[in-house]
Amino acid sequence: MTVIQEGTDTEGLRELAERAGRELEDADALDILRWAADTFGSRFCVTSSMEDAVVAHLASRVLPGVDVVFLDTGYHFPETIGTRDAVEAVMDVNVITLTPRQTVAEQDAEYGPKLHDRDPDLCCALRKVKPLEEGLEGYRAWATGLRRDESPTRAGTPVVGWDEKRRKVKIAPIARWSQQDVEAYVAEHGVLTNPLLMDGYASVGCAPCTRRVLEGEDARSGRWSGRSKTECGLHG
Repeated sequence: MTVIQEGTDTEGLRELAERAGRELEDADALDILRWAADTFGSRFCVTSSMEDAVVAHLASRVLPGVDVVFLDTGYHFPETIGTRDAVEAVMDVNVITLTPRQTVAEQDAEYGPKLHDRDPDLCCALRKVKPLEEGLEGYRAWATGLRRDESPTRAGTPVVGWDEKRRKVKIAPIARWSQQDVEAYVAEHGVLTNPLLMDGYASVGCAPCTRRVLEGEDARSGRWSGRSKTECGLHG
């Protein structure tokens, strides 16, 4: 195992990420995650929205007991919390649940109720972006389930890139996968998925800001429907 030296500076990490992005572009998802595990060891984690556990499952095959970071915003569907609990119970991973500094009630008291309707960007910043930044402080690299086919804003996602905002290496091992690839992997390995995916939801986020998608819509169209907002801020 060639674990990166602790003294490696930010520029060194950036160069490492950019080089790996080029070299691993056509690599298998498991090989990409194996590189991440070999390079970063315990300073590597997976983040999961618990829409499904595909990346967590892949990572557990190369790094048993890998940390899987989940953001509990306080607005999740019960099915999402249930998926998290099931992943924790049956998979060889270490689920770490992050929570915002304020409960929903405390946020309502300071900003007024239903901030997600009035200022969804601020709501996401408070309940997602800030907690993740704090939760990732101990890691040098993190993996996500981003895929290029999900929406136009994700079409250029590198398999390994540089997260400028957090100054960390960001890995998207299934960036080149299609929805059919995901479904095939889930079927082959019996991977846990959120029950809402079988109920018309193509992408699962916070309950107040997520709806079922219509035929012909892309997977992300059910998030912040009717608004120009397409991302929560975690990925740009």
